[in-house]
Amino acid sequence: MVIDFHTHTYWSDGVLSPVEQARRALVSGYSAIGLTDHTGVGNVSHLVSELKRDRDIVERYWPITVIVGVELTHVPADGIAEAAKAARDAGAEIVVLHGETTVEPVEPGSDAAAIDSGYVDLIGHPGHITEDEVRRAIDNDVFLEISARSGHCLTNGHVASLGQRLGAKLLVDSDAHSPSDLLTNDFQRSVALGAGIDPGLMQSVLEAWPQELLQRCLARRER
Repeated sequence: MVIDFHTHTYWSDGVLSPVEQARRALVSGYSAIGLTDHTGVGNVSHLVSELKRDRDIVERYWPITVIVGVELTHVPADGIAEAAKAARDAGAEIVVLHGETTVEPVEPGSDAAAIDSGYVDLIGHPGHITEDEVRRAIDNDVFLEISARSGHCLTNGHVASLGQRLGAKLLVDSDAHSPSDLLTNDFQRSVALGAGIDPGLMQSVLEAWPQELLQRCLARRER
């Protein structure tokens, strides 16, 4: 079943409520979904609190795990560590960095700042991430995303190639903003293959590493 750590609801620029997002994900074959709306510092506590309220009722009645998190988006590179700590302090179970995608003007140095922050779990659509940054992501146990989203997917081949050669932990996420963006098991696998993921590594990318990150997130919930 699909585990997808990177989606957006109407709390940022998505179109669905958190509850409907979870329902549609469940019907699409998800076992777990991350709700990671765009944020900086100012609204992070409110966002996390509201997402948790919907998460609680979803998990009470439906068999899907909802991970409450944020995507730090266009935060100044020098402020990423501060923003990531604020998100974790607010109770975010996962912190995603809006990486240096080639289709948006993300400040250079954002990937590196997130990797070194000690609070970011996943670099979303990392763009032209460098070999040194990938090595530091490995050292700091930060996951790298293969993106199913149009535009952001343009550097998937670069991320997959470096990640596989150096030994990074890679995931396939939807970055969903609407119902049609949600993954299925077959489409998630197709995105991985299209990025150049070796079939022998597919179990790690689609199952083992997502489960590892999921357990990390759930452990934070218990604290």
